[in-house]
Amino acid sequence: MEVVLKEKDAADWVYRGEGAANLVLSYIGSSPLFIGKVMRIRKAPRHEGVKSPSALTAHERLLWKDVDELISSSDKEIAGRLFVQHVMKPLLGSNYVDAGMHVLVSSKFLETIEKEVIYQRPAWRVDTAQVDTHCDSVLLMSDHSVFTNGNLQSNSSISFEIKETAVKRRITRFEMHQALKLHQGEISLRSEYNPLDLFSGSKERIHKAIKDLFTTPQNNFRVFLNGSIVFGGLGGGAEDTNIFIANAFEDALKSVILADHDLCTESLLTLVAEAVTKSGVLNRLLEVQKLDTVDIEGAIHAYYDITRQQCMICRELSEEQAKIYSSLHSASLDESLRIVRDYLIAATAKDCSLMMCFRPRKDGDSGSEHNNVYLESTKQTFDFKVYFIDLDLKRLSKMEEYYELDKKIVSCYREMVEGRNKVTNIPASNAAF
Repeated sequence: MEVVLKEKDAADWVYRGEGAANLVLSYIGSSPLFIGKVMRIRKAPRHEGVKSPSALTAHERLLWKDVDELISSSDKEIAGRLFVQHVMKPLLGSNYVDAGMHVLVSSKFLETIEKEVIYQRPAWRVDTAQVDTHCDSVLLMSDHSVFTNGNLQSNSSISFEIKETAVKRRITRFEMHQALKLHQGEISLRSEYNPLDLFSGSKERIHKAIKDLFTTPQNNFRVFLNGSIVFGGLGGGAEDTNIFIANAFEDALKSVILADHDLCTESLLTLVAEAVTKSGVLNRLLEVQKLDTVDIEGAIHAYYDITRQQCMICRELSEEQAKIYSSLHSASLDESLRIVRDYLIAATAKDCSLMMCFRPRKDGDSGSEHNNVYLESTKQTFDFKVYFIDLDLKRLSKMEEYYELDKKIVSCYREMVEGRNKVTNIPASNAAF
């Protein structure tokens, strides 16, 4: 019998967090079907009214023509799951991707969820979007912030969610975006975190990256203890780590990390760096990000060729500048499709999150189906698992929006660099970003 979640079932789901497109809820009830699961519910822009997005457009079906399961879908939500299953999972590895499954829900269930979680959501998220009550299904996935044994959670577990980001030539897009966020007042302090450190393959640089994320977590770093958040923000950015936040986090770790006083946090950051290095998962992610060989500045030209529109970008360029992109406009349709398809796949990889969950082994427990890492400072062995989450299908219709955001990010960064150079009397550089 097919399960349909109804109004009375809403009480068993609690707010876990949210991103731009979805709410995430975790299960606190007693049904074996849902224990150890989280639910993703689609949001809809509040200012535009609640309306379900359409399935793939004609141009998107052309774009994904090689993925039969995807182009045959008549529902955008299902298409999103099939994208994860048939596109991202083969690229990132079946051991690290959970495509989930859809569960039917009633409109009353969604309306009740909307009422229950509204006071837990960040105010700016509430102003922007609401639960899409026109959905008839939600995505059910394993809760990768905990370990489960059968139907029950086993032992204590601690997990990290790291928001990935892209490298944009010599200067990372993350660093440039920090300048824009600071200019717009979204953050009060630029993060010292550098994605180049995280992707370096060097244990020391990875440790530095994790430490920098801990210092300024923003919306890029969260920590859960037994499935409950103990560090970072639920639905938006978190404040910079001060002594009170650091002390509270240190105390929270004592049940899992057997370190001396004031050394639990440092031991834990070392543990994460060890596991990231041992797993090698970031190498997989970087390879997928590298599918984008021309960046949005090039892919936007291929987009206009696919949609058979006059290129709005070339209209703004001088004749000399337009020559740079002439080869893109003379490419075959199949080549244009490949460029945009690879750009969108890479965009998903640049915007996903990495979830790592750790569980200390009990004395005498020598076997496990999971990878393990030894923490020398505490003489503990931890089982760990790694998953990529938030592997959303990027819509073709967003290409112009991606281009405009990228232009704004680069422009703001250039202005910041030029202003800094004027203060220090350093000549402006023409270095590529």
